Amino acid sequence: MSAAMIGPYEQSPAAKAAYDARWERIMACVRLEQPDRMPVGLHSFFWPATYGGISFKELMYDYDKAKKACYDAVIEFEPDGVFPLVLGTSAGNALEKIGFKQLQWPGHGVGEMQPFQYLDREYMSADEYDEFLFDPTGFYLQKYLPRVASAFEGFDKLPVFPGLHYFRLVNGIRPFALPEVRASFEKIVAAAEEVNVMFSHHVDWTQKINAAGYPLFNGGNSVSPYDFIADYFRGATGMMKDLFRHKDKLKLVLDKAAVFLARMTIANAKAAGHPIVFIPTHWAPDAFMNPRQFEEFWWPPFRRMMIELIDAGLVPMPMWESDCTKRLEVIKDIPAGKCIYWFERTDMVKAFEVLGDRVALRGNLSPSLLTTGTPEDVDAAVKHLVDNVWNKGGKLILDGAFGIPDETPVANVRAMFGAARKYAG
Repeated sequence: MSAAMIGPYEQSPAAKAAYDARWERIMACVRLEQPDRMPVGLHSFFWPATYGGISFKELMYDYDKAKKACYDAVIEFEPDGVFPLVLGTSAGNALEKIGFKQLQWPGHGVGEMQPFQYLDREYMSADEYDEFLFDPTGFYLQKYLPRVASAFEGFDKLPVFPGLHYFRLVNGIRPFALPEVRASFEKIVAAAEEVNVMFSHHVDWTQKINAAGYPLFNGGNSVSPYDFIADYFRGATGMMKDLFRHKDKLKLVLDKAAVFLARMTIANAKAAGHPIVFIPTHWAPDAFMNPRQFEEFWWPPFRRMMIELIDAGLVPMPMWESDCTKRLEVIKDIPAGKCIYWFERTDMVKAFEVLGDRVALRGNLSPSLLTTGTPEDVDAAVKHLVDNVWNKGGKLILDGAFGIPDETPVANVRAMFGAARKYAG
């Protein structure tokens, strides 16, 4: 990655040297090499609002306030890599215009100081697996998108595209003249224009922190094939039943999803010009399925997807949520020096023992500790990770368990960054 000159923000020689040093610390960890000091990441969703003294709703809807709060946090804490903070939360206007139905957000379904609330529902029935397998794009256009976003509701009137040919192509496009289809296109264009506005603010903020010497930690996000279907199509109850009632079709769907998710992720990462891909994992934890089910359904399509990303020159960064101790020996089956494994509640010392010669590690200060502990507690927790992972050769990138929790006192974040520099800097 290069950031010698970025947009309207000129990078000084000192800022360029700092940028390059921070990025090299991260990539040295990925390569399983020892950097000059332990890198620290800054990942969060609504904590910049806490830091900046604004509401969560303002962070979502007021681009200028969001950019200021996020920028000020970066400048104070001097992280080695930063989550795309503005893009991660400032989507309120775009979500409104697209009529998004799968989520509630501050000021829309939940209070102005409450975080995202995902709505777990069934957006594809089990008897639609065959339709999805035969023509995923057609299913998306005519059924899935109208179910999850009101701007697309007219698309259920679109023609069946496979089979349109010759004069059938001419006669078959009549549905595009329907009022409801036209209305959907108008809503989608308006929503897309708002997304362009949002993205321009993201780019402006990113260019500004880059010019100040701070790289983004990741340029894009992705999802595991299993989580993609469980979270966004079948819902929790439907997916758990499918493990027993529709296991063969489920495997076919997961295999197909692994292909197009990898292609989408590679295209997005190449467009962003950034190799690290953040992949939150929702259904991998020990408590959600037994080891046999994990090895049969969850891991194989995800591993195939990660290998495709690695072969494309990318760095997968799965965020292994909750406790994944029982998964460590399985998820070790990945090329060495190619990934970052971020752990939320898995014992990091145990993770280092199993995975230390295979992947860089990220995390994992307890969210309870960060939100309710004292700065002295945070200092001790950082020292524990340094003594038992970093000082023993682990390639550790310090961060919160899932970044900085929304309600974390600013003093505790200062303690986290200060302890990292004190004990491993």
